[in-house]
Amino acid sequence: MTNSKAGNFMNVQFAARSENESFARIVVAAFVSRLDPTMDELNDLKTVVSEAVTNCIIHGYDSDPEGIVTISASLDNETVHLTIEDQGRGIEDLELAQQPLYTSKPELERSGMGFTIMENFMDEFEVTSEPGHGTSISMKKTIVSKKALYN
Repeated sequence: MTNSKAGNFMNVQFAARSENESFARIVVAAFVSRLDPTMDELNDLKTVVSEAVTNCIIHGYDSDPEGIVTISASLDNETVHLTIEDQGRGIEDLELAQQPLYTSKPELERSGMGFTIMENFMDEFEVTSEPGHGTSISMKKTIVSKKALYN
């Protein structure tokens, strides 16, 4: 996903703790800031990072802080490539998990809209998962330069 041929790239790993969700949002926002995203684009990116990281923590690791969440990102011209993954429990039924309003943790009052939000906020979205080996969410979004909006 991320390599030196794609232009600028970064990889970061952190403990699967809920307090690290804001850290993840800030890291990705800072990384893409050189593309001068609009506030809406930046908010979309921060939202998908929150959703993906929360899924890793709550579903992938069942809130076990010993887990590790990995974010890889690269910039290719105006396109952001983003992968967020865990090595946790994985998803048994990926098709069911991607249905709007489905949640495997209704006792936590989860909305079941995480995958739907990520898919709607990004240009491309793909989830791969293997039970017992984790889940990877890969996304892509092209940033429309604010300069182009005013010309």
